[in-house]
Amino acid sequence: MHDIIKLTRDCEATQIPIGSPIMLPKGTGVRITQALGGTYTVVTDHGYMVRISEKDGDALGKEVPKQDQKNSGSAKPATVEEMVWNQMRTCYDPEIPVNIVDLGLVYACDISPLPDGGHKVDVEMTLTAPGCGMGEVLKAEMARKISTVPGVKAINVALVWEPQWDQSRMTDAAKLKLNML
Repeated sequence: MHDIIKLTRDCEATQIPIGSPIMLPKGTGVRITQALGGTYTVVTDHGYMVRISEKDGDALGKEVPKQDQKNSGSAKPATVEEMVWNQMRTCYDPEIPVNIVDLGLVYACDISPLPDGGHKVDVEMTLTAPGCGMGEVLKAEMARKISTVPGVKAINVALVWEPQWDQSRMTDAAKLKLNML
């Protein structure tokens, strides 16, 4: 995963950790450092760390997933709550190879029925560092992924700063992955 890849076309990316958009020109050399949850964290040949979304994976020579990925169907249907949590677990911090749920960044997830049918999902999340510029990027990714859950018709993802995140909020699996146990 650390070989240099030349982008096959101009490609939108997000600078890490400031969250600013950047356009990488065709032919830019990149090394993939993380490929999780459909996004790619890469380091460019000029030393910039950026995130490339799944929709632009083809510029890296990766297969782009089909857009309509509603509930993939399991042996027994999952509840809306289970499906929402499963989707949130596909969102990753671009610098840490652990999903945001196991990192302890999701403080609350409330699912309520809507009068006209369907469900509203309200999520409160934080970041590992208040100054991280990736907050809006992660919020948008989470909302987009939750929107694929059948029956979800309204989504509100809010960034909160209290209580302040610390490593005690991580699951044991996350700590093990990061060699912290």
